[in-house]
Amino acid sequence: MTTAVYINRMSDEGYERVEAAIRLEPTDRVPVVPTLLAEAAAGLTGTLQGDMVSDNTLLIDTLFKLFDEYGGWDAICPGFSLPIQMQVTGGFPMKMRVSGQDLAPDIPTQLDEQEILQVEDYDKITEIGFDAFYREDYLWRVTKATSDEATDCMAQLMSADALFTECCRKRNISRLPAGNGVHPFFALSLMRSMVPFTQDIYYNPEPVERAIQRMTDDLIAAKIEEMKSWETNIWLLTEERAGGYFFSPKMFERFWWPYTKKIVEAMWEHGVVTMFHLDTCWDKNLAYFKELPRGSTVLEVDGTTDLALAKEILNDHACLKGDVPAALLALGSPDEVASYCKEKIDIVGAGGGYILSTGCCVPPNVKPENFRAMIDTAKNYRGKGR
Repeated sequence: MTTAVYINRMSDEGYERVEAAIRLEPTDRVPVVPTLLAEAAAGLTGTLQGDMVSDNTLLIDTLFKLFDEYGGWDAICPGFSLPIQMQVTGGFPMKMRVSGQDLAPDIPTQLDEQEILQVEDYDKITEIGFDAFYREDYLWRVTKATSDEATDCMAQLMSADALFTECCRKRNISRLPAGNGVHPFFALSLMRSMVPFTQDIYYNPEPVERAIQRMTDDLIAAKIEEMKSWETNIWLLTEERAGGYFFSPKMFERFWWPYTKKIVEAMWEHGVVTMFHLDTCWDKNLAYFKELPRGSTVLEVDGTTDLALAKEILNDHACLKGDVPAALLALGSPDEVASYCKEKIDIVGAGGGYILSTGCCVPPNVKPENFRAMIDTAKNYRGKGR
């Protein structure tokens, strides 16, 4: 592995704790990094969802207001993109119904999965690359934005990123993750929609494989270059459908694992750690991750994957992150949240290699006292034997 140089690296105690966990080293306590996004930020502050997803500055101010109000945590998730910005950048490559525009202002934004990508588009992606295909063709099938509006929203996103960075600097904290991307397999599934995409990989697999290969190569090149400009060396790769909950090992080994291994190993060669966002149950797939270099990955799971099993299989090989369930944060009591967190700290945090976090993300109807219980438990409970 080569050592890359990353600019503007902030030296803060919380992120040093996160880095130690990723290196699989013991820490004074388990780090805590909740995935706090616009929906929960609105819920915790009594702000209308429609207002929160229409103003980057309001969203960023609210995220840091909550960070300060709850005493801070070890690193902050850069969840400041608005729905239209996620659509334009490809983070949400699908139609959507936006709070305050297509939905009532008190209803969270919804993703509207439809069969937009067509079979012939696989070859287009292979020929010209995913970014060109998305920017020149596909985006205009799903967005309501005009070309000028798309350009403006990207300029707003860049300004928002600068504001977010400045807010981090004032508090001497770091973002986790830095860069991000959607796994090629997952992106195609969202764009084609679940059932047609599954039919494609069973009955017409070759065009899909060619597209995934091209997307993988392009993703690696783009993210290696992008990560040179970030202050940290951890990026997020989102995948929510490739695991054993949906697909057999045979399909996983053909359409997901070889490309994933190629991505992780290429990023690791440049000193970059890949943090997976793995929703749904991955129990049947955990052992595959032992094939990746030790310390090169973080597995962020959502409460359906068995974290104790993940610890057993991946102990001292890959860092784990999660997984306080949304239902517990929304419906449980502070004592129940604290008990759950302590159990994870005792079992998964033993010996290091664990970051306490939410299962997927903080829900919009989280109880404030439950959110505080999660943060405070991580900061004050050292775990058995510590």
